[in-house]
Amino acid sequence: MDEFGGRVVDVVVIGAGQAGLSSAYHLRRTGFVPERDFVVLDHAPGPGGAWQFRWPSLTFGKVHGLHALPGMEPAVGDGDAALPASRVVSGYFADYERRFGVPVHRPVDVSAVREGAGGLLTVETSAGDLATRALINATGTWDRPFVPHYPGQETFRGRQLHTAGYAGPGEFAGLRVVVVGGGASGTQHLMEIAPLAAETTWVTRRPPVFREGPFGPDEGRAAVALVEQRVRRGLPPGSVVSVTGLPVNDDVRRALDSGVLDREPMFDRVTPTGVAWDDGRSLDADVILWATGFRPAVGHLAPLGLREPGGGIRVERTRAVRDERVHLVGYGPSASTIGANRAGREAVRDVRALLAERAAELVA
Repeated sequence: MDEFGGRVVDVVVIGAGQAGLSSAYHLRRTGFVPERDFVVLDHAPGPGGAWQFRWPSLTFGKVHGLHALPGMEPAVGDGDAALPASRVVSGYFADYERRFGVPVHRPVDVSAVREGAGGLLTVETSAGDLATRALINATGTWDRPFVPHYPGQETFRGRQLHTAGYAGPGEFAGLRVVVVGGGASGTQHLMEIAPLAAETTWVTRRPPVFREGPFGPDEGRAAVALVEQRVRRGLPPGSVVSVTGLPVNDDVRRALDSGVLDREPMFDRVTPTGVAWDDGRSLDADVILWATGFRPAVGHLAPLGLREPGGGIRVERTRAVRDERVHLVGYGPSASTIGANRAGREAVRDVRALLAERAAELVA
């Protein structure tokens, strides 16, 4: 299928999650016309970004907060707290696309972005190629689940899965489950699985830090600064759990009191029947659930050579330092709902400036 036929546009936005929709909103608001001046591509089957893939038992009431997309607050009622977060957020995103007239091409897979002719970028997709003067990449992380390697992992005779494949606690009934990971997903999985499983064990690389009270602006700025420092140095964005801590609510307090959230240090190897530590301890398990996070989905940008020796893409504001035509939103310090909105606005402002500069050069 060649839907695009090599069409030339000013901007291609890849991804229609929070960051992509924010970018599309600011493009339209500042005069860019959808389909004529910019297009939005999304590989997912429907609206909702990564939210549409969250497990059904993650209800909206368990979500730590949903920051509104620019220009439209979510119409959330009291009854929505018991509904799956995937359903509530996907509905909100779908309403947003309709209200602001953001036509999203989906499902469209982007395989590569390459240098094209005449200073343009070529975006290779499953619906044909596009040529663009600027690119806003908003692909997030959901498509790149990260599972660290431990010796013996391939010998385990039980089941291994990542958070991305978690469908709910029912499939772990009567089983011995090891949950790996010190973030919010790990604690949520544990609290759901523990009442049904024969046994649960929580292991993390570092001791978890639980946070009582509200997460204020100072803490938020500290978390963003931590990631921004890494991105400015060309390192891959890291976890900010060590800064933000794990928020404590009534469910977490009960889990702490009951021992469900008693943490063990990270094991040293995987055995055919479970996991083991170098001090001689071992543990039998039926399942290892890796709640070990995700990595940015930016493999399609590889032909542009944006990566630094440290392994990451160095970004100033949202602009890739190695190519001023490429902006990354929802990457590094903007990988949050609040940060994604701000990053979309910044990316569009810089893209407008770049296009104006290029147009002036042609006139001159």
